Amino acid sequence: MVNISIVCSFFNEEGVLQRFIDNITLVCSKISSNYEVIFVDDCSKDNSAEIIKKNIKLNKKIKYLKTTRNFGNASCIVAGLKKSKGDCVVVIDCDLEDPPELIFEMYEKYKEGFEIVHTRREKRDDIGIIKNYFTKKAYQLINLLSEIDLPNNSGIFKLISRRALNEIIKIKEYDPYLRGLFNWVGFRQTYINYKRNKRKHGESNFKIFASTNPWKEIIRGVTSFSMVPLYMALLIGFIFVLFAIIFLIYAVVQKMILSDITSGWTAIVSLIAILGGVNIFVIGVIGIYISKIYENVRGRPQYIIEEDQDSTSEINDR
Repeated sequence: MVNISIVCSFFNEEGVLQRFIDNITLVCSKISSNYEVIFVDDCSKDNSAEIIKKNIKLNKKIKYLKTTRNFGNASCIVAGLKKSKGDCVVVIDCDLEDPPELIFEMYEKYKEGFEIVHTRREKRDDIGIIKNYFTKKAYQLINLLSEIDLPNNSGIFKLISRRALNEIIKIKEYDPYLRGLFNWVGFRQTYINYKRNKRKHGESNFKIFASTNPWKEIIRGVTSFSMVPLYMALLIGFIFVLFAIIFLIYAVVQKMILSDITSGWTAIVSLIAILGGVNIFVIGVIGIYISKIYENVRGRPQYIIEEDQDSTSEINDR
């Protein structure tokens, strides 16, 4: 019987990994002697794997998964969640931006009967004005267009009960928006506010302008929980068709009744450009939804595990 599982997805975190292991095992041992810490390596290129394997020999409660290639943070978290055996599971990053000590308070909320305990960042020491602005707008956009109520600054640092997790694992989405699923699944939920720390080592792998990840997260969040973009595309198309009909009637009336006919090639070119842009936009929106359908029906796995290692098994290949 495992009382609490910790799932950590990481990529190239050798500079902070040992410190994180020391902190998280200390926290877990104070909560219960029956715990496990599952590290999911998204095919790191540094010495992170060696650090974890060294700790596995010292602590049988540490487990290690490694993917065959870089599948992304969400897929690695899903792999860790499926391997976990705890009555409750905490998802946390290894960079120590999220304080492991907060798990004490999260676990207390779980014992009070809450199935999902979210954390909400009140303040960050290292976030810039531009990144803060885009992050806030991303949450607002997802909430505006989707059926979920995603709190601002609520990341992946959460505690999930086994009952809620079993329902989430049943969902067979190839590219799930995990933050949204934790809200969508329901059950009794609560929030804990905290101050996020500065990153202890290196730089974030999720950058606004150097990476497509933030934009992909926005698109994933909206399209996973809403059909509004499709209806918006339909509405925009209807408005422009209506405008075109009115313009056509005006042109016919002008030709048949009025002597002064507007030449206006600029207006015609502008209309063509606008309609072309609208068509491309609508096709793009439809294409995103079709791509999500395609990803789910072709049946490829979310991830492939190369190593599955803990104190009782050396290396198991899948």
